[in-house]
Amino acid sequence: MVVATFGLLLLRLWHLQVIEGEEFRRLCESNRIRLVKVAPLRGRIFDRKGRILADNRPSFDLFVIPEDVKDKESFAEGLAPLLGMPPEEILGKISQRGRSPFQPVRIKGDLTWEELSRIKIRQMELPGLKVSVVPVRTYLYRGLAAHLLGTVGEITREELSRRRAKGYDIGDYLGKTGLEAAWEDYLRGLKGGRQVEVDALGRELRVLREVEPIPGWDLHLTLDLDLQRKAEELLKGKAGAIVALDPSSGAVLAMASAPSYDPAAFARGIPLEMWKKLNEDPLHPLTNRAIRGLYAPGSVFKIVVAAAALAEGRVDPDERLHCGGLFPLGQKVFRCWKEEGHGWMDLKQAIIQSCDIYFYQLGLRVGPELMASYAEAFGFGRCTGIELPGEKAGFVPSPAWKAKRGERWYDGETVVMAIGQGPFLVTPLQMARMIAAVANGGVLYQPLVATEVIDPEGKGVRSYRPRPMGRLPLSPRVLRRLKEALLGVVEDEKGTGRAAHIPGVSVAGKTGTAQVAKMGQRRLKPSELPYELRDHAWFVAYAPAEAPTIAVAVVVEHGGHGGSAAAPLARELIKEWLSIEGEADET
Repeated sequence: MVVATFGLLLLRLWHLQVIEGEEFRRLCESNRIRLVKVAPLRGRIFDRKGRILADNRPSFDLFVIPEDVKDKESFAEGLAPLLGMPPEEILGKISQRGRSPFQPVRIKGDLTWEELSRIKIRQMELPGLKVSVVPVRTYLYRGLAAHLLGTVGEITREELSRRRAKGYDIGDYLGKTGLEAAWEDYLRGLKGGRQVEVDALGRELRVLREVEPIPGWDLHLTLDLDLQRKAEELLKGKAGAIVALDPSSGAVLAMASAPSYDPAAFARGIPLEMWKKLNEDPLHPLTNRAIRGLYAPGSVFKIVVAAAALAEGRVDPDERLHCGGLFPLGQKVFRCWKEEGHGWMDLKQAIIQSCDIYFYQLGLRVGPELMASYAEAFGFGRCTGIELPGEKAGFVPSPAWKAKRGERWYDGETVVMAIGQGPFLVTPLQMARMIAAVANGGVLYQPLVATEVIDPEGKGVRSYRPRPMGRLPLSPRVLRRLKEALLGVVEDEKGTGRAAHIPGVSVAGKTGTAQVAKMGQRRLKPSELPYELRDHAWFVAYAPAEAPTIAVAVVVEHGGHGGSAAAPLARELIKEWLSIEGEADET
C-alpha cells in the first residue's frame, strides 16, 4: 500500500514538473508565465502519548529570480545593506551554476519586520525580489532529544545528484541526521505549484493555475517526552549517554546523549562560526553517544562471562574461589579493584561485589573463544538494527582476530577480557539491549523507535511491531541464577550498585568501570588523574525485578566508579518511569 501510494504521488509530481513543465517553459519564453513551486509542510513527529516534538512554523524568506536581475553586481551591492549581508555572499547565491534562470534563489530566511520594511521600500529599484512565506522545521522543546530527532538542512550538490529523480531541487531542505534522515521519504511531503503571470519587473499579476502541496506524513514514536526530559536533566553538566528500553518489546523510551545541541540552529542553515564551534568542540556535542559512542564494557561484561561459565558447565555456582587482591599470571600481576581482596566467594557474591580476581579465574576456565562467542550472542560486535543512521557495531576481540593480524593471543588478554577491558568496545544501546534481554527472559529485540506513520488524512499507512532478533543461549536455570545475583548487586548491603536502591521497588543491575588510563597511570588516585584519563562509569539495570517494565544503560564519561557516578542516575530515571506508569494506571 505504501509503495502504491508513493507511486501515485510521484507520478503526480512528475506530471507537474516534467509534462506540464515543458508547457510552462515554452510560455516562459515571453518572460510572462512562470511556475512557482510551493514547499509542503513537513510531517510532524510525536512522542508515544501524542505530544508534538517536531512541527512547522512560517518564515518570511527572500527570493530572487536570477533572470530578472540584469546587473548582478549592482543588484548585490544594493541589496546587501538592506539585509546586513556581504554583497559577495548575495552574488554567490544568484550566480550558482546548474540552476534554471527562472528558478527562485533563496537569499535569506526568517526576515525580520525591519528587513521586510526596507525591502518593500526599495523593491521597485531591485526587480526580481520576491518574499514568500515558507514552512520551516521547528522543535517544540528546543534541544530535547536532539540526537534522536536529528536535523534538517539545505540539500547539497552531492545529495542533489543522488536525489534529483525523487523530485528534489537546489534550495530544498531534507533530513540530514537522526529520525529526520531515516524517515525522510515519509516526512518530506510533495511540492505543489502555481502557474502565475508576471509583469516586466517579475511581480506576480495573477495565478493561472494552482496545485496544492501534499503535507508529509506524521511519525509517532515510542519515546516518552517526560522520561526523555528526565534523562537529559540527569546528564546535565556531564558527557555520556542514557538509554531506556521497554524489555518486553525493545521500544526506546528514552535516548539521551550529552553534551547536546539545538537542532533548530540547522533548520535554516547553521552559521559557519556556530558550525565550526560545534564541530571542533572536544566533547563532540554532535555525536549521538547512545549509538556511536564506543566504550569498554568494564565489569558489566561479567554478566556475559558468568552466563557462559554456567551454560557451559565451567563453574559450579556454589564453588568458592579466593581473592587476595593480587593475581600472579606469568610475569605479570593483576589486581582486584579492592586492594585487600574479597576473600573466598561464590559466583553470586562475585557478581554482587564485582570481584575482579574471581573473574580472572573464571575467564581462564571459559577461554577467550567462548567469551567472544557469548559476547556476540548477547548482541555485542554488531549493530542492533535500530532505524537510525550512523550506528556503530562496536568490537569484540578474539584469538581469531589476532591471528588474522599475525599475532598471538596471551592469557593476560583473557583475564583482561573477562572483566570487560582491553580493545573490547560497545555502545550504550547495545548495553541496554543486553540487560533488557536478561530482564525479559532471553529475547534480543531490534530496538524500536517508531510505532506508526499517519498520512495527512489521518490514516495509518505503516505500523511497527516488536521484532525479535535472537535469543540468549541460556536455560531458565542459568537466567534465574543471573537474575538473583543482579538483584543482589543493588539490594545486598555489599552490592556495588547499592546507590540504585529504591525503597519498595526491586531493582536489579550491574556496575562497571571502563578503564581509560594505562596500568602505570592507574597507581594515581582518580582525583589526581587528568579528566581525560579518568575511568568511564557504567550502570545497567531493570525494574521492577519480578516484572520488568524498564531496562536502562547509563554511561558517564570519566565519571569514575559505576556505583557512585552512574547508578544514582539510573535510580532517578527508574523512579521517574515508575511515577509515569503510576499516573497512567490512575487515568
